[in-house]
Amino acid sequence: MPGHFTLDTLNRAATADFIAALGDVFEYSPWVATAAAARRPFKNLAALRDAMIASIETAPAEQRLNLIRSHPDLANKAQRAQGLTAHSTREQDGAGLDRLSEPEFATFEKLNNAYRAKFGFPFMICVRRHTKDSILDAFARRLNNDPAQEEKEALTEIARIASLRLAGMIASEEALPVHGTLSVHVLDAHCGLPADGMKFSLVELSRHGEERLIGDLVTNADGRTSPEPIEGRPVPIGTYELRFQAAAYFAGRGVLLSDPPFLDVIPLRFGVSEPEQHLHVPLLITPWSYSTYRGS
Repeated sequence: MPGHFTLDTLNRAATADFIAALGDVFEYSPWVATAAAARRPFKNLAALRDAMIASIETAPAEQRLNLIRSHPDLANKAQRAQGLTAHSTREQDGAGLDRLSEPEFATFEKLNNAYRAKFGFPFMICVRRHTKDSILDAFARRLNNDPAQEEKEALTEIARIASLRLAGMIASEEALPVHGTLSVHVLDAHCGLPADGMKFSLVELSRHGEERLIGDLVTNADGRTSPEPIEGRPVPIGTYELRFQAAAYFAGRGVLLSDPPFLDVIPLRFGVSEPEQHLHVPLLITPWSYSTYRGS
């Protein structure tokens, strides 16, 4: 549960309680929390996160490998049937890895097996930063790594996973920079005001033509949405489309339109490559034209 603990509470907690609270941040590896407990107090959440990562970096090589091996494969039916941790279940399900087609499950199984055969541990990636396509792209790229490179990448991804888990568990005045934002602002140049009541959809696209609806939204009196279309989490690497119901908006304001209207639904397709950044999409619109750019 977000904000289940406070940093002050954890700093003052008995060692056993500290370990009980944070022992599952790193999959089946409470020794990381045990090592970090001795470094208290922490001035902020970043200091706690850094202490946990430092404990891994200074651990014996075999212990680091065991940490990686403690994680499940991605989209592994047998492991899911046996039961994943609550963290791993939420994370994989959030990336849609519980809703794959049979050919997709087969693809993941093939890649998991090839990866394990080469490196001796499961493929690690922070799935909350990715779409299905970008996960498969990462698989293809990282299978070309040498073992030393891949161990380093695996531990980097584990640190990202843990950072997101900590951010969701611990209330802190200084937040970890692990979340991004996708925001939209629509301006009606026909009347010179923000577009109030513009309906639009946000859709995630796959390279195979599949679509996943993220949300149907409506702008407010400022031409924005509250909450933003995506906020409080990473914006997964991938391709998206915003679909603005332009004709319906202008018709609802009594603007005379051609039949059919010159602009009906306006699609804006864009890519996300940096999950922790704020990506702002402004739209300046009239019944006959529109413009956009990457804002900030």
